[in-house]
Amino acid sequence: MTGPETQLARVAQLLEVNRPEQALAEVDRLPAGLATSQAAFRLRAAALTVLDRWDDVVTVARQGLAESGPDAELLGRLGLALRHRREHAPAERALLDALAIEPENPWLLCQYADLCAAVGQTDKAERLAARAAALAPEAPAVFASRFQIAYVRGDDRAAERIAQEFLGAWPGNPAALALHGVAAARRGRVGTAHRAFGQATAQAPADTDYADAAWESRVHAHPLLLPLRPLYRLGMFRTWLLAVGLIVLLNAIGLKVLAGLFGLAWLLFCVWSWIAPPLVRRMVLGRWRA
Repeated sequence: MTGPETQLARVAQLLEVNRPEQALAEVDRLPAGLATSQAAFRLRAAALTVLDRWDDVVTVARQGLAESGPDAELLGRLGLALRHRREHAPAERALLDALAIEPENPWLLCQYADLCAAVGQTDKAERLAARAAALAPEAPAVFASRFQIAYVRGDDRAAERIAQEFLGAWPGNPAALALHGVAAARRGRVGTAHRAFGQATAQAPADTDYADAAWESRVHAHPLLLPLRPLYRLGMFRTWLLAVGLIVLLNAIGLKVLAGLFGLAWLLFCVWSWIAPPLVRRMVLGRWRA
């Protein structure tokens, strides 16, 4: 392997072990000729993607395309970053241009599926994800897209099943751990969610989204918020319907005293749901910063 190839391989290896900041530093140290190569632009855009630096991803991808001409990966990175900036029309144009070059690329199909899911085109997103799954059924991007589609549809059971499949296939993958945490949180299992987000943060310490999710799940897992766990599991609207329905039912069958007691308990529950989370958040934040 030649000198330039060794340098690029070192950057790629740093990305594989979730060290994007070090990878960027290595790219910045490349000699002038190599720093403007297509491979260097790809690696730089990939590292910035891991760091969620979407404006920089857009800049680097466009620079790379201007320097080296049409490239499926750079167009895919551009589409991904523009989606995160909510610039959906140019994101779709970039992804379609990428797919025109590599129509059977599973990662690109998943990026387009995620874009479609983000704008509510879930049927189209499912077809794209199915195409990607047929090509690479256990690719992380495929699992992530399938999860996103289930999440958008509000199918928490399917999302949880996909997250478990993802974690089974990729047990150390930070994205798999994070999606497992999201699914657990949606189902009211805040302890499981907290552990999953903590493990995702340990695997990818540079990802601030994982760290924020770990902190938030730590708040919800606090013992003072134990009475509120049914609220996390069922959601505000369904919990309110059940509570009001039970009060009406108790009144209808003549158990007015019991209905009154339950109504008082419900009022106290509502007050606690307003007071406790900010209080616990302040307590946990103080220890987190300490």
